[in-house]
Order: sequence, then C-alpha cells, then structure tokens
Amino acid sequence: MVEIAESSESGSGLLNSTVVKIGSLPEDDSFHRQVSSFGSSGSRNTSPLGRIGSRNTSPSRQKVVKTKPRGLDEETVTTFAKAVQPDVQMEDSIWAMLPEDLLNEILARVPPFMIFRLRSVCKRWNSILQDHSFLKFHSQVPSHGPCLLTFWKNSQTPQCSVFSLPLKQWFRIPFTFLPQWAFWLVGSSGGLVCFSGLDGLTFKTLVCNPLTQTWRTLPSMHYNQQRQLIMVVDRKDRSFKVIATSDIYGDKSLPTEVYNSKIDKWSLHQTMPAVNLCSSKMAFCDSRLYLETLSPLGLMMYRLDTGQWEHIPAKFPRSLLDGYLVAGTHKRLFLVGRIGLYSTLQSMRIWELDHTKVVWVEISRMPPRYFRALLRLSAERFECFGQDNLICFTSWNQGKGLLYDVDKKVWSWIAGCALQSYNSQVCFYEPRFDASIY
Repeated sequence: MVEIAESSESGSGLLNSTVVKIGSLPEDDSFHRQVSSFGSSGSRNTSPLGRIGSRNTSPSRQKVVKTKPRGLDEETVTTFAKAVQPDVQMEDSIWAMLPEDLLNEILARVPPFMIFRLRSVCKRWNSILQDHSFLKFHSQVPSHGPCLLTFWKNSQTPQCSVFSLPLKQWFRIPFTFLPQWAFWLVGSSGGLVCFSGLDGLTFKTLVCNPLTQTWRTLPSMHYNQQRQLIMVVDRKDRSFKVIATSDIYGDKSLPTEVYNSKIDKWSLHQTMPAVNLCSSKMAFCDSRLYLETLSPLGLMMYRLDTGQWEHIPAKFPRSLLDGYLVAGTHKRLFLVGRIGLYSTLQSMRIWELDHTKVVWVEISRMPPRYFRALLRLSAERFECFGQDNLICFTSWNQGKGLLYDVDKKVWSWIAGCALQSYNSQVCFYEPRFDASIY
C-alpha cells in the first residue's frame, strides 16, 4: 500500500505530501507469481556466461568490429556474454538547466500517484501542481488508465483507497478535506468525484478532485429532495453536468433537473413518467441516461440534448434475479445479472442491447469457478459497474473484486482487494490533475 499523507485545508488546498509508506499487499491465491532475482546475494551463479565481468577468450564467441565515428578510429569488442552497464553519473549542473517546457512534458507523463513522491525533490517541483504550463502538458498526454476508487467511513472519518489497474497497486488518498455530510458516493467522471448527503435536513451535492484536494458544494436544486444523481464530464468543453432524476425512494414525482457547471445553475426539464423502477442504478451512454423499469417492462431513456424521456420496450432475459446496467464505449449498453432460481443452477451473464432490434443479446458468462468464489451463497449481494468496456464485480461479504474485459474477453481478480468494509462504495476513477471543479 502506498499512502499519500497529510491533506491540506478543506476547499482549495493542494496535497502537500509525500509517500510515507510502501508495503506489499496480500494477493489472492490466483495471483501468486514466481519472481526471478537478478544479482541477488542469496544464490550463486557458476556459469561463465552469467558472471559479470568474466572473461571469455573463445574465438568463436568473440567478434571484433571496426568503426570510425566522426573520423576517429575506434575498436569495440562484442561478446555473447551479458554486457556490464556502468553507472551513469548525472551532472547536476546539466540537469538543473533542463528547459522548463521539456521538464513539464516529462513530468506530465509520470503516473499521477508518483508525482507526490517527486514533489520532495526541490521547491520547483513542489509547486508543480500549481503550474499552468504543467497542467497544459498533463491535459494533452494519454490518460493514466482506469482505476478503482473505494470510499468508506471509519468512525465518521472518510477513507479512500485507489487501485491503479496499469500499475497493479493500491494507493491511499486522504479524504479528510470532505465535509462530514458527504456520505454517498454518486460516481466519478473525467477525474472528478461526486458526493451527496444530508446536512441536517438539507440535501447537498459536491464535486471534488481527489488529487488536488479541491472541492465545492453545488447550488441547491429547485426541488431540493434526496434524488438519484449521476455526473458526466465533457473534457473537450471543460465542463461537467449532474443529472437529478426522481426521488430516491420513488415516492414523489419530481421534474428532472440538470446542473451545468458553465452557468453554475440547475435547469428544470420533463418529469420522468410514472414507472416502477427495478433499481436505482443508472447508466449514461452516448448522451443518454438509462434506467431499468418493471412497469412498463424495459428501459426509460433520458436524452440530455432534448431533455425528454422515452420508453424502450427491451424485455429482460427470463429468470433474471438482479440486473445492472453498465455503459460501454461506442454506444454500447450492457446488462449484467444472475440467472437461475436455485443456487446450484445460478450463473452470472452479460448481455448487450441491440439498439436496432431492441433485444438483449448474450455476449458472455462468468466461469463457474469465478462465480462460486465471488458469491458463495445464492442470496449474497454484489455490486457491478463499468467503464470503457471494463466491468467490475464486487462482493460485500467476500471482500473480493473481479474484473472482466469485454474486448479481450478476459476475467481477472483484483490483487490485494481493499474492500474490507461492509459499507464500502466503489466506482471507476480516472486520476487527472487538470480536472477542474468549476
């Protein structure tokens, strides 16, 4: 676990911290690997080819190459033995004169979680997160890759762990900058994370950037009730929107409200028709918001561009016990759920919506060994969410995480899963320093 310690003051401070602890994490049995040690002191290599600095005089294993770079005669000897790489002495005077734009471009390509370790190098690097030139370069480089953000409260203290899929490592990020009322994790998009909660009797919503430790509370809605929320970020437009649908308990029929960060206001739109929702889980795909409904059976779709609702009569697969809508890339919409009335016959399956025929088409099934390890009892609860054709399954009781790549059709356990708490809330997260809360 790598911990990023000491958060700044609430509201506007940056992380003034360094990595204070690096440790190994316990992994699942399926992740045990054999690591070969190079040059370790615990073993001895008696092979002539494996000895560093050994001399091989065999003519058949030696070749003389004549080269004349820049008019100078030079003779080099190449052998099949492993070449010794001497330590390169870095001249401080040369590296200290590195051009500012080149330095920013190099640092912008460093994994975001590693930036905090580099900030202790010098005062110049310590202020890197406030440098507009660095943020400009950072916004132009490819994304670090998907991460899993786990949020929970331990004795009313917010806790957050982030698992980097590219680095295969967990990082602890302090969330003490959040106000006490921020309890429900709404979701994440484009480097921002959205929370909601009750401050006394007032329902509030906030957005934050965990890396820069900046946050702000959004204005109150026209109908300030506890609502189902979802946040979407438009990186090209450098803005974000929060969509508030019906009352979270489904007791009240409220107009749909949309918050636009560009104008810092909520706007009223069409009220969602009276339906019997299957779940409060929503999926946002191709500028459309989808919810599952039992009556009428199918999906409710909200068009963000027109502000209108419409019903899609896509019947669910037979014997579906619980279903989750998951948004993929390129307009792909997935349905994930268990099939089977009896525990011995249950299986986890994935369907994709055929928008033309308005039917669900099965595309994959979870292998039985993964299903039994994830859900040992038929009544166990699980969560499912996705991003960029990656689908994550988490089990509350087992404290495990399973990842499925739709494109590669590969199942894999999440190493060192940090889902220890029963009330953990998890979502995909893309770490970005340039994600603005305004």
